[in-house]
Amino acid sequence: MTKTVLSEWPLVRGDYKIGNPKSRISVVTLASSIESYNQASMWGTCKTENLGIEKIVLNAISNSNVRYILICGIESRGHLSGKTLLAFHKHGIDLTGRIKKSDGAIPFIENLPHNAIERFQKQITLINRIGLTDIKEIQQIVDEYKNKGDAYNEEPLIIGVKEKKKNLSELSISGDIIISNEYMIDSKIGIICEISDA
Repeated sequence: MTKTVLSEWPLVRGDYKIGNPKSRISVVTLASSIESYNQASMWGTCKTENLGIEKIVLNAISNSNVRYILICGIESRGHLSGKTLLAFHKHGIDLTGRIKKSDGAIPFIENLPHNAIERFQKQITLINRIGLTDIKEIQQIVDEYKNKGDAYNEEPLIIGVKEKKKNLSELSISGDIIISNEYMIDSKIGIICEISDA
């Protein structure tokens, strides 16, 4: 039997909630916060036309059950992530990684290989309802598509995701060697930092 979804799905973290991983439809609410509906496989925002789209693609192709993505909610001003997602799906990227025919501010894809883009274009059908925020209508669309058709006929495609280096401000620093009245060293992570008054 063909595996349709990873046991550790979703592949990458983001601003979304998981519903039913076997559902055929995911929902992208663009810049709108709309209460999630657990009949969708995944439900969340997409405010940027680069990293946001990359996360959508990576999570969709790593779950062969997902065949549709509903794009709804209000566009993110300047970024136009909804229109850019539509352009990406239809036209792909050029040799510089720019999404063809996108009017977004920074429509560049840096972390998706060609096979991931191609798989997304084949596996997923986009449902363009940009501007729709009515929860009942969105739920009706999810109900219409949640069991529609079969899972994609290939196993989940897993693309390695580069972990970003942590910013120093994100690290838990607890100095254990005091150098002076102003500086200390955290010997566990090898960082010299200022002693704060807080």
